[in-house]
Amino acid sequence: MAESLLRIENLGVDFGGVRALDGVGFDLASGEILAVIGPNGAGKTTAFNCISGLYAPKEGRILYKGRAIEGEKPHKIARLGIARTFQNIELFGKMSVMANLMLGRHLHMRTGILSGMALLGPSSPAAREEVRHRERVEAIIDFLNLEAARDAFVANLPYGTRKVVELGRALAMEPTLLLLDEPVAGMNPEEKQDMMIWIRDIRDLFGVSILLIEHDMQIVADLSDRVVVLNHGRKIAEGSADQVRAHPEVLKAYLGDEAAP
Repeated sequence: MAESLLRIENLGVDFGGVRALDGVGFDLASGEILAVIGPNGAGKTTAFNCISGLYAPKEGRILYKGRAIEGEKPHKIARLGIARTFQNIELFGKMSVMANLMLGRHLHMRTGILSGMALLGPSSPAAREEVRHRERVEAIIDFLNLEAARDAFVANLPYGTRKVVELGRALAMEPTLLLLDEPVAGMNPEEKQDMMIWIRDIRDLFGVSILLIEHDMQIVADLSDRVVVLNHGRKIAEGSADQVRAHPEVLKAYLGDEAAP
């Protein structure tokens, strides 16, 4: 396996008396697409929330490029190169596609409030920086075929297009690790195929490693290099898509006791 980019060690999370994650551990190699699957309530999004800093785990370690990041604030983790999308789309509906994607550039903006107020012409530092960031966003719009929607309010767009916009905003952050929480949920078959192509290209063309949560097992099989399976907060299997689909604990988790040999 290639060098580990992300390492999860013995991760534990409690919500009151509920054990949401219990000793979960796995590695994601640089350049890998790793899928995390499991029934509803298995702890998948909780793991994502720990990695991205929304939750602080009760125990365990999260190492990114060898650095412990568990308990760090989300903006600090984002600055390290970790971006994510959400199961429920988190966009600003009354802003345009361009404006939403520009928000993904804020981590890279160096112009402060005072210098920004002094944007008096095309030669000012703030104006030059604005042009650089817009050029980056325009390239993402072109990559994701969002040209027709660039100036539209997000709230007026079809659901599948909004999913693509959220992917674009995450890309605008220039991540080295992208967390995708159910990237094709609610999409039609054509939209799913397009999303799969973009995810592969993001890894192959941009060198971004990808950790994704997905319920569509055909998508998981077509996209992922490896699969980690969670159930009731614990890891029950790890391997290729074919290996985990045949694993007795995975069959039991999805199909019940009658599936167990």
